[in-house]
Amino acid sequence: MPADLPDRHHVCKTLIRPLTLLGVERRVFFLALLLGAATFNLFYSLLAGLLAFALIYGVARVGTHVDSQIFAIALRSLTTRARYDAARWPVATRRR
Repeated sequence: MPADLPDRHHVCKTLIRPLTLLGVERRVFFLALLLGAATFNLFYSLLAGLLAFALIYGVARVGTHVDSQIFAIALRSLTTRARYDAARWPVATRRR
């Protein structure tokens, strides 16, 4: 066997497959479910609750189809602080 061939390691597909419910990441699915229930309780309308759930579920389904990790990255970016960028200058305040 030649030395320039890469090593192959077999990985089970279930280990690298994202955890989804009905094609949406499970955390976002439960978020849509909870917001739909909250909308139902707020407006006392089943139609409003279903509409809120369907809207959030539809956006999440499209987002998961584009990139299955996009919501995890977006939620993680909310909790981390911005990095220092030396190329950006602070906005100078004007003296009047």
